[in-house]
Amino acid sequence: MVTAQQPIGSGFGALSTTADVLAGLDLTGKLAVVTGGSSGLGLETTRALRGAGATVVAAVRRPEAFTAVDGVEVRRLDLGDQASVHTFADEFLASGRSIDILINNTGVMALPETRLGPGWEAQFATNHLGHYTLTNRLWPALAAEGGARVVALSSVGHRYSPIRWDDVMFANDYDKAVAYGQSKTAIPLFAVHLDALGREYQVRAFAVAPGAVMTPLQRHMTREEMIAFGWIDDQGNTAPGFKPPEQGASTQVWAAISPQLVHTGGVYLNDCDIAPLSQDDAPGVRPYAVDPEQAARLWTLSARLTGTNAFANR
Repeated sequence: MVTAQQPIGSGFGALSTTADVLAGLDLTGKLAVVTGGSSGLGLETTRALRGAGATVVAAVRRPEAFTAVDGVEVRRLDLGDQASVHTFADEFLASGRSIDILINNTGVMALPETRLGPGWEAQFATNHLGHYTLTNRLWPALAAEGGARVVALSSVGHRYSPIRWDDVMFANDYDKAVAYGQSKTAIPLFAVHLDALGREYQVRAFAVAPGAVMTPLQRHMTREEMIAFGWIDDQGNTAPGFKPPEQGASTQVWAAISPQLVHTGGVYLNDCDIAPLSQDDAPGVRPYAVDPEQAARLWTLSARLTGTNAFANR
């Protein structure tokens, strides 16, 4: 497979912070939409972009509880509810503003079997389909001025599963880890195809793995599960190698603003660089998660499931 998945030697790395990748950049006049901007990596991203001068719209489930960053516009959005996604998009488009940066940050992990909407598996529905619909509905604002970037959060967890084409919604034999892995494979595939569709409009897309960060994402996991994974010890101390939020969010911020990526897109990033293709336990991204044919197939499925496709008549 011909691929752009080759590190470029960005000069940043696993220990780089959001402040490092934003150093010397002025984002005044840029507008960013950050889903899940009220906690964890989303909050750090919101804080960093706002601190660099950007106008930030934080799209969150409970806007009444968000007071963490002054000057941020807060709007209600539940990615697991397609009606909520459409309402958010309608209201934003009615404002007539363009979007320079869309960061699809919201995620859920390790849910017990949960069904949303027409019976969709909740991790796939929230992590992928919600953001798929949001991005497509916001497409007029993304394409309005050219140069916009869409950044979608994946995970090393994509290694748990490719897309299960014969049972995407886990009608049989639900496994929360495998379902999470499939949802995180869907994200780089989404970025690959969105970039292919969007580049003629000068809109580029990226998938990002933030690395190991202890955030509210782990709220559905038991203490025993986290000990078994080696994430915490018996006393509840976080294992070495976990990043603080300002390091964990650096790759998504770098993807959103770096001049080094101006001629690049449709790639999976980690540690503030393009990740290599990998097999087994080697760092990087599995080939199935960035395969253009798989990406096109997933886009077709997502359009059918959601009834939304900004490129249907293009």
